[in-house]
Amino acid sequence: MSGEFTAVPTNTRAAGRPPRRVVLVSIVGAIGGFLFGFDTAVINGAVDPIEENFALDAMGLGTVVAITLFGAAVGALLAGWMADRIGRPRVMGIAAVVFAASSLGCGTASDFWSLSAWRLLTGIAVGYATVLGPLYISEIAPAAARGRLASFQQMAIVLGIFAALLSDSLIAAVLGGADAERFLGLPAWRWMFIVGAVPASIYGILSLRIPESPRHLAARGCQEAAYHVLANLHGISRDQAERDVARMGATLSSEHRPRFRDMFCRRTGLLPVVWAGVGIAALQALVGVDVIFYYSTSLWKSVGFGESASFGLSVLSSLINVVSTVVAIVLIDRIGRRRLLLAGSAGMAVSLLLMSIGFSRSVSAGENLVLPGAWGPLTLIGANAFVVCFAVSWGPVVWVLLGEMFPNAIRGVALALAASVNWISGVAVNLSFPTLREISLPGSYALYGVMALLSWFLVRFGVRETMNRELEDMSAAPTALKPQP
Repeated sequence: MSGEFTAVPTNTRAAGRPPRRVVLVSIVGAIGGFLFGFDTAVINGAVDPIEENFALDAMGLGTVVAITLFGAAVGALLAGWMADRIGRPRVMGIAAVVFAASSLGCGTASDFWSLSAWRLLTGIAVGYATVLGPLYISEIAPAAARGRLASFQQMAIVLGIFAALLSDSLIAAVLGGADAERFLGLPAWRWMFIVGAVPASIYGILSLRIPESPRHLAARGCQEAAYHVLANLHGISRDQAERDVARMGATLSSEHRPRFRDMFCRRTGLLPVVWAGVGIAALQALVGVDVIFYYSTSLWKSVGFGESASFGLSVLSSLINVVSTVVAIVLIDRIGRRRLLLAGSAGMAVSLLLMSIGFSRSVSAGENLVLPGAWGPLTLIGANAFVVCFAVSWGPVVWVLLGEMFPNAIRGVALALAASVNWISGVAVNLSFPTLREISLPGSYALYGVMALLSWFLVRFGVRETMNRELEDMSAAPTALKPQP
């Protein structure tokens, strides 16, 4: 497969400018992130029609939304194990097939149980994408540009979210409402799911044309293939490729395949660096970002905005997310991972507090709630400020960090565990939000604000900087947790 790309004579690694081929391969690796964003956010526009057509209560609706995240937790665990055994691109191809099948299945589901089953399968594919993108890109990218390239995963995620919300809005507009006109016998909300089969097919085709990770090849004892892929991707000499692969081999063993038990130690259970990874993965979800993107259309309608305006506000939030992620890509290899995370945590905490106060000012207007006076615009500003703070920091940086912070010998399984915990935390947020919203909408956002504060303390005291460090350097002190400035 590596023969699809031809070598270039210049070595741009020292200058921090990645070779064009690495950029292109990284983009292909990140397409799974696009499907991750699209297939998880596409339900936003279909929440109300699903609730009405299948006569769901709050728990049933939360199940339909959150079961995808439960599937993602399972898929993430499987992905690390499978990727270490059959290779990164092959598992990408499997994920693409599952994405396409589940998109069609969700669009034609006949009842609550069949829809839930297809949403669960969607989640398994999303879990694969969660692990494979950061893992693959981090292993093929030069250290000086790894942050920017690994951020492609988050850019793809937010573009997927934006595409899903825009697609939902356009389909609803063309067909006269999410549950109105039928096209080829199916209502609009079903087509919102079905269109996901298109990017899934593209992902599957392109996954057949990218090379295997040189670090995976080195771990399997395929030294010659590793030399060829590394020289081909980075545009370096054969001698330099041999030296680089030899360094990889010092932290890998073709006789020992990564196992989950390698992450454990007697004194602290998990290795400290794994605890740190699990912690940041959990808090990325527990700050409540899923609520903004999965429930926003329904949420804005519940506080007085019309259906058209609610769809528009959701698309606006996702567009802000995209622009903010571009800023993160520019900054991540300049100011570092920790500084972005710390600033993002502080900003999220403040914006969530503003949203909590804003929703506490809502008043009844017949059967609906409204935000009086300036509280509507202020709450909207708080929501979009949260999106900006998350997208510039915790959105992309967490996945970059998880792809680089673990030692080579356990990177695949440790990243799989952290990703699985991220999705389990997402399940908790999504299952609980419909009920929390009924109990106290302001209280739910205050809770997410507390999580944002906790995220600041974890990064400040438990995460070390990984910028401009080779992945092999992470193996020198796999239990180190002491932060570095």
